[in-house]
Amino acid sequence: MLRWRRDVRHFDRRAVAEADMRALLACAAFAPSVGNAQPWRFVRLRSPGIRDALAVHVDEQNALAAERYAGQVRHDHYLSLKLHGLRETPELMAVFCDEQPEAGHGLGIATMPEMLRYSCVLAIHNLWLAARLRGIGLGWVSILDPQTVQTMLDVPAHWSLIALLCIGYPANETDTPELEQRGWQPREPSSDRVFER
Repeated sequence: MLRWRRDVRHFDRRAVAEADMRALLACAAFAPSVGNAQPWRFVRLRSPGIRDALAVHVDEQNALAAERYAGQVRHDHYLSLKLHGLRETPELMAVFCDEQPEAGHGLGIATMPEMLRYSCVLAIHNLWLAARLRGIGLGWVSILDPQTVQTMLDVPAHWSLIALLCIGYPANETDTPELEQRGWQPREPSSDRVFER
């Protein structure tokens, strides 16, 4: 299961059952959180207008991101990559962190307030693994402007965007990440990421 915890960008059109979506959100809520603050806020995006606006926004941001590679060999390679599935994903969800949660009473965040955001990432990870157990895939869209998305979705000012998630059944499954298949970046040895002092 962990090996196939892939970032999915190609979805088939099958709907995700509402019971499965409720189960995924329940699993997310079992994530550990600093001070038991449970700062995650899940916003399911069902309005076709909002979904279309988000897809346009991400396409615009993607074009700007491509400029980073202008004049480099990677520029055309970057433009050839499919980096989101916003237009075909059956479910679209934004995950925010409530930066001022009443729950938790501030425990654990006096010196590391970012622990609230890390707690939200753990909730997303729980959701992701629970999805894979059901054959459902996720894609985490990060080529966006968080403030624009926050405004577009009309959420409280003290919520910060953590993720925009595409959720659905993968069009195909493979043990090799798409970016590795497409020659962008291979997986490097895990031993290169472990240090001792």
